[in-house]
Amino acid sequence: MKKAFFINGGAGRVLCSIPALEYYKEHTDPDVVIVSEAWHELFLSSKLRNNIWPVGSKELFKTVLKDREIISPEPYRLNAYFNQRVNLIQAFDMLINDVDEEVESKPINLDLGKADQIYGYNLVSQVKQQMKKDKVVVFQPFGSGVKIDGNFVFDESGRSFELSDVFRIVDDLSKDYAVILMTNLKIPTDRPMGAAIPEGASLLQWTGVVNAADYFLGCDSMGQHFAHALGKPATVVIGSTFPENISYPGNKDFTIIDNGKENRVYVPYRVTSDPASERHNEDNMILNDENYKKIMNSITDKLGKPSSAGSQLPLANNIKPNLFNTKKNKKVIGEK
Repeated sequence: MKKAFFINGGAGRVLCSIPALEYYKEHTDPDVVIVSEAWHELFLSSKLRNNIWPVGSKELFKTVLKDREIISPEPYRLNAYFNQRVNLIQAFDMLINDVDEEVESKPINLDLGKADQIYGYNLVSQVKQQMKKDKVVVFQPFGSGVKIDGNFVFDESGRSFELSDVFRIVDDLSKDYAVILMTNLKIPTDRPMGAAIPEGASLLQWTGVVNAADYFLGCDSMGQHFAHALGKPATVVIGSTFPENISYPGNKDFTIIDNGKENRVYVPYRVTSDPASERHNEDNMILNDENYKKIMNSITDKLGKPSSAGSQLPLANNIKPNLFNTKKNKKVIGEK
């Protein structure tokens, strides 16, 4: 019996399901049905755009699902995953394609639409010009668990940067680089941020921004998966989760700083709930001086120090947009 795969969860999790599903389509069933319960738009930037159905599609059951076996792959409940032997991409691959845990992690191929590429190129160019810098760092400080209560920004899951560290990082980075904060959060502060904060950017527009930028800095959230897929150098800071599961230690362009390593009590997500351990992990993203220096040095080592700061610096690395680049899986504006 043919299968239909239901995919749910956050944007990073959905993105990590795509390589296994693309492989299944190519090697098992070209007409495979994928039902998106979240982040439908990510599938439109993949080879699966003609296989995807939003869960609310009219008569989906009657016309598509009735004669198929329905599968809801749950990578977080895979033994190899919660024992840190595979990452999220590999876990989906094991569940969807029945491969063993020795299989290499498949690449994520993001095929960006023209509009999203142009949005990212224009935004990055504008920010470089306004801030008189020749390099742009996209900084995603918060994951999906972040909350605001009055003037406080916090994340009980221990996955987001502390707001005080966000201010400090932006202050230091903005001395040498233009900074774009990847967030839709209205940060409750009257202090100047020293960073561009685009309002209302969509998920796919953010892929265009990460694509056009020079560097990515972030936490355990969707942005680091975009950076990995797009071949961008990145620094990723991990708190309450494991780098082996949710990031890319094998990526030579990634610097992964495991800030929670000495304090973390592992609570496998979607497997069990342990309020005491979860409370213990709340502070796992508070940066000590050593890890703060590692963050700043990792970025400087990749980007270098600007030779000067001023309006004479080039925009977008002196590269003009090429909307007609037809290289496979590399429709990238600004690619040399």
